[in-house]
Amino acid sequence: MIALAVAGFACAYSAGVLAQEVVSGVKKGPESKAREAQEAAFKEATVTHEDAITKLVVKRNIPIAYSYIATLMRIPNAFGEGAACIVCHSSNDPKRSYRGLNLASCQGILDGSAEPPVRPVVVPRQPDKSLMKTMLRNNRMPIGVAFDAPIDTPAITIVKKWIDGGAKDDEFFKKQVMPLFKSREAFGSRLACVDCHMSNQEPPSFHELDLTSYKGIMLGADSIANAKEGKPASKVVHPGSSATSKLYTRLIENRMPAGISPAQDRDHPNTQMLLAWIKQGAKCD
Repeated sequence: MIALAVAGFACAYSAGVLAQEVVSGVKKGPESKAREAQEAAFKEATVTHEDAITKLVVKRNIPIAYSYIATLMRIPNAFGEGAACIVCHSSNDPKRSYRGLNLASCQGILDGSAEPPVRPVVVPRQPDKSLMKTMLRNNRMPIGVAFDAPIDTPAITIVKKWIDGGAKDDEFFKKQVMPLFKSREAFGSRLACVDCHMSNQEPPSFHELDLTSYKGIMLGADSIANAKEGKPASKVVHPGSSATSKLYTRLIENRMPAGISPAQDRDHPNTQMLLAWIKQGAKCD
C-alpha cells in the first residue's frame, strides 16, 4: 500500500510539472535547454556599440578623419534622437544660422560662433575645454524644462544678478536666491533644484552638489570624487561672472540637438568619436 501511494505521488508530481511546462509553453527538453544555453552565450558575448568604440578607436587612438565628423554634422540622430546639426548651424551669418555657427565645414567648426559673445566651440587637443562637449552632454536644468522655455524669467534673472553682483551671502541671497532652489516650478520644471542636489554625497545627490545652503553652492560639484584625484571641487559659481558660472548657464543652455530627451545617453559613441577627434587636434585633413 505504501509503495503504491509513493508511486501515485510521484506520478502526480510528474504530471503536475508537465502540465506547468505545457501551460508556460516551454517543455524543458534537450532542444529547449540547448536553446537557453545559446541565448545565454549570445548575451555574454554581446559587445555594445559604446564598448566597441572605446576599445577599438578611443583607447588605441586610431586617427579619426574629418570626413567622418562631417558626416555626423549632416545626419539626423547622430548624437541621440534629434535633427542634424547643420539644420540649425550651417552659416556664420546669424540671420541664417543660430549663433552664427557654421558646422557645415571644418573651418566653420574651428571658427566657432560669430554672434556675440563670440566664442570657439572647439579647442584643439582639449575636449574638456571645448563647448561642443558641454552642449552635447549637459542637460538643461532643472530636468524636465522645455527646450524653448524662456531664458530671461524673473527667477533666472535673479540668479544672474546675484552672481554678477559678487555672489555674496547677504540678505538678497537669503530672501531672493535661496528660496528659488527649494521651489518646484521656479525655473519651469516640476522639480526643485534641491530634489536632485541636496548634499555633497552621491548618492543621493547628483554630482555631489549641495544647493541647500550657501556653503554647499560655493563648494561646488564632485568635491569627494575630485579629491580622490587630487583635484578641487568643480566650481558652479564664479563671483562676478554669470557667463562662466554653471549655476546660471545650466539654467539657460539647452543640450543639443534641440529637444533631445535628458534620458538619452550623454556618452553616445559618436560623441566619443567627436571628442577623440578634438583630442587628436581637430584636424581638417
